[in-house]
Amino acid sequence: MDKLCGIDEAGRGPIAGDLVMAGCILEHKIEGLNDSKKLTAKKRELLYEQIIQNAQYHIVKFSAQEIDKQGIAHCLKSGLIQIMENMQTSNFLFDGNTTFGVKNLQTMVKADGKVAEVSAASILAKVTHDRDIVLEAKKYPQYQFEKHKGYGTKLHIEMIQQHGYSPIHRRSYKLKALEQTLF
Repeated sequence: MDKLCGIDEAGRGPIAGDLVMAGCILEHKIEGLNDSKKLTAKKRELLYEQIIQNAQYHIVKFSAQEIDKQGIAHCLKSGLIQIMENMQTSNFLFDGNTTFGVKNLQTMVKADGKVAEVSAASILAKVTHDRDIVLEAKKYPQYQFEKHKGYGTKLHIEMIQQHGYSPIHRRSYKLKALEQTLF
């Protein structure tokens, strides 16, 4: 049987920054893998280095402009296809409950906390996403991306209200706090 390629994403929910997807086939067992959201940033960074040294992997990114133009579901489907085309296996497991219409793909809810390959993909995607948004924070310091990683926190919404949108904001994501009222 072909080795398992775990697939996960990071950055589906933020209102700024890239959507990052990763596929991962582990060549060697790695201790401490888990859902990236359940690990500290320091632990994720340490595991990231171990994963890239002990795995085959493929990472795909979609910019805010691509998400706005194509929609998040289309980007997810496209990312799944790109990962599946670039990994040497026919056995794929994606974290979640939908295949986005992609054939020969299995899904499992909370696989990122149950299956090592999906945990590894989760860590690759999250660390890549967070590193990228911290770099963007240097270009756009007024938004304090390093603090909220692009998620729609109170601070982030206040920064948008003060400074408007940056080029890495997803304009297609509608925020009630930013909508103009007619009354």
